Amino acid sequence: MQRHAAVAGQFYPGTLEQLQSALSGLIPTVSEKKRVLGIVAPHAGYIYSGAIAGKVYGQIAVPSVVLIIGPNHHGVGAAAALYPEGEWLTPLGRIAVNQRLNKLLQNHIPFVELDSSAHRLEHSLEVQVPFIQHLRSDATMSALCLGHGDFAAVQEIGFGVAAAIREFGEDVLLVASSDMTHYESADSARRKDELALARVLAFDPEGLMTICRNEQITMCGVIPTAVMLVASRELGATQAELASYGTSGDVTGDKRQVVGYAAVSVW
Repeated sequence: MQRHAAVAGQFYPGTLEQLQSALSGLIPTVSEKKRVLGIVAPHAGYIYSGAIAGKVYGQIAVPSVVLIIGPNHHGVGAAAALYPEGEWLTPLGRIAVNQRLNKLLQNHIPFVELDSSAHRLEHSLEVQVPFIQHLRSDATMSALCLGHGDFAAVQEIGFGVAAAIREFGEDVLLVASSDMTHYESADSARRKDELALARVLAFDPEGLMTICRNEQITMCGVIPTAVMLVASRELGATQAELASYGTSGDVTGDKRQVVGYAAVSVW
């Protein structure tokens, strides 16, 4: 099964040459790469959030296997949809689905379903793939698209992800795909996003979900981020760092209605 790029030429350049050039400009060269368990990276169009995503990708050593966890913006398909076997296509070429990791995720997360329909048009996972391909051409991946859920479900998924990775026995990078506050003033977005990011940096996934609900913080990837935090903590992560923060207003100059973007690494 092949998943063809749904947003190439829209969220990011649609040709090989343009995409390679864009990624080379977005990802800074760093001499010493950190070995991390997980990251949070934004998923807007590269013109808006690509430099923020590139900052965290440039800081880390990308292993040969990556699990991308993204939100389901369209409400299509299973609530916990794992992309089945096959490969994803982008202008940079093919990246294979890691069948062994997929099988372990199915074994350890009881309600995960193999479902390609949730992924077909979803951009939140796709926009991460070229960064991975650019930095690690031999990488394989698994892709988990998540709908809404309570903390009990988030914890069960996170525990299952950690158990699957332990049994897998190799380094796996967890990529939680999320933008931050949507369509508020830059000042309001920053204030709210600081509240949410404080919970991320404190390894407090339940607190993150609570603060987003209570303060009406429209962080679209709050569930994937919470799952990543649960799994990373189970795998021994104790430290987190904010690599970059900004808003769409930094690009457009319009601070009245922005979307916030953050990049975080955990290890």
